[in-house]
Parts: sequence; C-alpha cells; structure tokens
Amino acid sequence: MNVLIIIPPYIPSYFNAGHHLPIFQVSAYLRKNFPELTVKTVDAAALNVNWKNICELLTNNDFDFIMAMNDFDGIDTFPRFVHYCKKLSPQSKRVTFGRLSKQNPQVFEQFDFDAIHYSGDYEAGIQDYLLEMMGGSMARGFLSRSMAGYNKTGEGRMLNSEEWVFPDIKEIPYAHYDKMYLDDFNKFCGIPNRRELVVPVARGCSIGCKYCDVPLMQGRNERRVAVSSVVKYINDAFLNGKFEYITFYAPTFTLDKKWVIELCDTLIGQDVCIPWKCVTTLSFLDEKLIKKMSQANCIRISLGVETIEKTVAENSLPKVKIMALKKFDEISKSCQKSHIELNCFIMMGLPGDSIEGLKSTIKYVHDNNARYRPTIFTDYHKINDDMSVDDISLFNRQLFATRSYPDSQEKEYYRLFHGYEYKKITCVEKNIPVHCCK
Repeated sequence: MNVLIIIPPYIPSYFNAGHHLPIFQVSAYLRKNFPELTVKTVDAAALNVNWKNICELLTNNDFDFIMAMNDFDGIDTFPRFVHYCKKLSPQSKRVTFGRLSKQNPQVFEQFDFDAIHYSGDYEAGIQDYLLEMMGGSMARGFLSRSMAGYNKTGEGRMLNSEEWVFPDIKEIPYAHYDKMYLDDFNKFCGIPNRRELVVPVARGCSIGCKYCDVPLMQGRNERRVAVSSVVKYINDAFLNGKFEYITFYAPTFTLDKKWVIELCDTLIGQDVCIPWKCVTTLSFLDEKLIKKMSQANCIRISLGVETIEKTVAENSLPKVKIMALKKFDEISKSCQKSHIELNCFIMMGLPGDSIEGLKSTIKYVHDNNARYRPTIFTDYHKINDDMSVDDISLFNRQLFATRSYPDSQEKEYYRLFHGYEYKKITCVEKNIPVHCCK
C-alpha cells in the first residue's frame, strides 16, 4: 500500500519548524511498524511548492491513503487540496489529523474526508486506522464517515515516549526552512543564517494556560524521551547533515529538572558541545539550572511572559505563571550572567489589556536586556462547527477574529504588533559557528 503524509500548500501566518514535525514523525513511525508500506512525506507549507507540483504528485503516484495534516492557519487552502485529491487521486482514502481537528473535528466534515482524527497521538491514530483498513477493529479517536454521516469512535491512544520515532532528516526541506528564518523582524522561532535541527523531546503540559492547546492535544501529564535516545539522534543527525544548532521541542523544557541536568552533563561530556535553545516557563528556572544549561552551550531560552499588567494577568494567566513573574528580574540577570539570550513571548489583546500596558510590558522586557516575540491573543475555543472556511482562517494569531474592520484601538494593536518601532533584532547567531559539526 502507498501512503502520502502531507501538509497541504498554504502561506504560513507564522512559521515554526517544530509544528511541521508531526508529518515526519508519523511517517517514521509507520515505516518502523509497517515495513511493507511505501510512505511518502511532503511538507508543502514552507513556500516551497506550487499547485502544479501537487497535481504532479497526485497524478504520478498511486496513493491508497492521503493523510493531510491540518493547522489553525492552513484551512483556507483545504477546499482546493481536497478538490485536487478527488480529481487526480479518486481511489485514495482521505484522512486528516492535526491541531485544528483536535479542537473542532466537525469543521472538517465539509471536506468529505473518510476519517477525521480528534483524539490521541497522531501516530497511534494513523496506525490504528490503517489496521482497520486491513481488516482490524475500528480505529479510535476519529470521526468516521458512514452512509449515515460521521460518528465518533471513542478516545484515541496515547503512546509511551519509548514508542515515538524521531523524524528522518533526509526528507525534511531544511533549505526552505532556512529561508523562513532569514528575516528576524518576522519574529519566527528560528535563528537567521544558521541551520536548525529540531529535536522533539516531550509532549504534554500540566500548567493549564487557557489559551494553549497542548493539554487537549497531548495530555496534562508530560511524557519525555530518554536522554540517551535524544543524544544518539543528535549525533547521528549532525554526522549526516549540515546543522549548526539544536532546538529542543517540548512544551515546558525544564519541567523535569533532573532530566535537563542529565542532558546537560551528557552534552558537556562530548567532544563538540553544540549550541541549543529551548522553550520553558519562569516557574521551572533558577540560577543554578541556568548556569548548568549555559555550560552545556544553551544560547537562548524562550518563555511566556504574556503581560505584566496585574489585573490582566490575574484574569488570563494560570496562578503558577502569575507568581513566577516576581522572579523575572532574577532570571533575566542569571541569563545575562550566563550569556544566554532571553526571548519573551508577549500576548496582545488579552481580555482587559491596553496599548499603554503592552508598551510597558515591552519596555520592561527590553530594560531586562531581553527580546520579545509578540502574538495576538486568539481564542480557539470560539471556533465552532457552523463557521465558514473564511471565518476560521481569521484565527491566525495575527488578526483579531471578532470584527471585519478595525476600530481605532485595534489599529493601534496592529501598529504595535506588525510595526518595527519596538522590535529588537537577535544577535545570538554570533554564538553559533557555521557548520560547527565539521
């Protein structure tokens, strides 16, 4: 059987290579567990293909299954992609999985998919669906189409971290990812002029931010890959590819402090200590840990500050984040002392916030010698089954989805978000040697 795992073409509103990893992890998992399958993987959402390429892909391959990954900001091209699939590969079973279908699976009924994944790990869901097609029991975690319509099949499976399979670096379009990160004014997550190896190390988060989809997607209990497996993957990747730094992909990287220390000690003990960065929260950082991370060549820590407006924080942030804001000065000084760039996520448009409050938050971040990365508060819970594709496409973290035309205050938000006046360019690339693995 031939399987296509694909992110359909779209223009990203925000680019994070880690968000694209699931198609490569699913593919690697299928190859390991179904060696008889032929699996092709295509990330067509990095400004790297045109629709003619998609026509050629569908026409010149006899796919039995097309598995299309969805996301919050890519749904506006789904009608066209599905239309091409129906015209050029009508024999294919069509399945979708991804972040949006985890939130609102019914939205995808309009696209006539055979199955819509909404629960459990992607790899487990796709595996179980293929087993069902081979004559096994019904796959759980899907809206499954029948003559009577779509029916939910129950909660899907979560895998143990030992079952995950790292992506195959040979099929990831790194050259196109590099281009997405060239302009640091975009405030994307990568570092300009350096090639990033994204290493997925953990899933799940217990913090419970209202605006975050991780607990729903991955569970509130964290699962984490063994340090030995992580380091082996890194060493193999740097041996076979021209990478220059690592991004450890985890919702809260320092949640398991013992694991982080073990990783740091292992990296320090190697001949080449590769630069790396991560994302975590203030709650799970302290000076001693930051010093250890610096010794292991950590060059950037990103964390969610969101806002320093007291009333806004109290209404929008979990208590653990509110309490942690008190230690921001201490953490920023520790990062400066350890020569680690602090990258702060700021959220604009939280209920009750103000332009002046946002400017104060940005100034506070800059006064602490940190950079900020803005995003517009997007309440994904407001996406409902009756919305059109156009309505859903507005939930893109760059526009307010509530009004068609901005009022004067909203225009001020856009000037603050998309303008250049307050933006600070990173200089962290100077700490990353070119092709340091060589």
